[in-house]
Amino acid sequence: MNTTHTDCIIIGAGLSGIGAACHLSRKNPDKTYVILEARAELGGTWSLFKYPGIRSDSDMYTFGYSFKTWEDQKSFADGPSILKYLNEAADEYQVRDHIRYQQSAVSYNFDTKEKLWTVTTVNSSTAEQTVYTCQFIFSCSGYYNYSKGFTPEFKDQSCFEGQIIHPQQWPDKLAVANKKVVIIGSGATAVTIVPELATEGAQVVMLQRSPTYIAALPNKDKIAARLKRLFPKKIAYRLIRYKNIFYSIIFFNLCKIFPEAMKNFIIKGAKKGLGDFPVDPHFIPNYNPWEQRFCIAPNGDFFRAIRKGKATVVTDHIDRFLPNGILLKSGETLAADIIITATGLNLVAFGGVKILLDSEPFDVSKSFVYKGLMLSDLPNFFIFVGYTNASWTLKSDLTSEYISRVLKYLDKHNYKAVEAKVIETDLKPVPLLNLNSGYINRSANLLPSQGNKAPWRIYQNYVLDHKMLRLDSVKDKRLTFF
Repeated sequence: MNTTHTDCIIIGAGLSGIGAACHLSRKNPDKTYVILEARAELGGTWSLFKYPGIRSDSDMYTFGYSFKTWEDQKSFADGPSILKYLNEAADEYQVRDHIRYQQSAVSYNFDTKEKLWTVTTVNSSTAEQTVYTCQFIFSCSGYYNYSKGFTPEFKDQSCFEGQIIHPQQWPDKLAVANKKVVIIGSGATAVTIVPELATEGAQVVMLQRSPTYIAALPNKDKIAARLKRLFPKKIAYRLIRYKNIFYSIIFFNLCKIFPEAMKNFIIKGAKKGLGDFPVDPHFIPNYNPWEQRFCIAPNGDFFRAIRKGKATVVTDHIDRFLPNGILLKSGETLAADIIITATGLNLVAFGGVKILLDSEPFDVSKSFVYKGLMLSDLPNFFIFVGYTNASWTLKSDLTSEYISRVLKYLDKHNYKAVEAKVIETDLKPVPLLNLNSGYINRSANLLPSQGNKAPWRIYQNYVLDHKMLRLDSVKDKRLTFF
């Protein structure tokens, strides 16, 4: 059995993992590291998903890294462009040589005497086991199951004679021209796929149980273009980034403070984009804005497909599948050659890896999250969880910046480990992710909790997090250094 030792092990070569490695190279070049990636290529989400039109649902000036400018004119980039960006970052900071592919982590065990993690992996191709040891683990594996998406059991599903496809397992070549396609779901994936398949000549129906908030945003930022003309590249990128951060914070808080007014504003925008197609009941959600994830339609492509009659939306419940389509509870039948189940993801905590502390199982669901990046009572273990109301990368960048400061603090004081402890007697658990989306509710009991007060509370606010993670002292009475 092979054994390898490094200072840090980064789990996952996706957006967070590549970013964490780049930050280490920039801020802590004395630290050795490897990236363990279960798949055969880097990119995470952006190399796994192949469905038509896959793109960011955050603007690229905040979805991109703080240290690497986004050069493209598009604010909302397609999957291949994002993958190219990640590969460029990996090359610019010599990250690629540190990646060990097809290394699926099975268990992590922290020895408090040795102050070392032991990570056991299995090669997904050869089944060979490898043991790695390190001082710190960076958990950058995301929060959903890569092997299978979520599809509910539909009555008589086996009777359907056409193709049933989940976007997470999109086939390489799918001919949709002149085919009747029903997309089940109303989230970001469905909103992305609808206009793409309509463009390819499919007759598209988006079938939803309930509406989602969808807003059309321009895919070219005129203010960003002007700033790029006026300032050097890096300064312009920073200004655009701060502008977009400010806009997103303002919009989110307006939705929370004035939910009815913002609901009417968003629905009015949808009505304008839809033309004669009715907003009621298809675009009037029964919840307030930002209680669930918000959907973006770049340049209004989703609304345009419906307005031009290339796609439509049906709001109803499924009774059962038929050989040639779907019977709805209302009695209506939707004919289909292809059914796409854009019904969500399966969440999994920390890649489903078995975590042990001194060889005893550690229950992550019983722990609290400190400053959004450490688990209480688990030393030298850092987690990367992005924002739900803004770009994922904004928070993962701040997480890396904070970790860099912690590593330097440990070295300066000759410590080997850091552990977060709950010292409050009245701390109440709150669900980690602050949305009531189905995929979150299904798995809430598997995830750690946030608390009802700082620093255990996750505020989903970049300004507050910037202060807490980049400006406030690392030293804290809730942290034990040893």
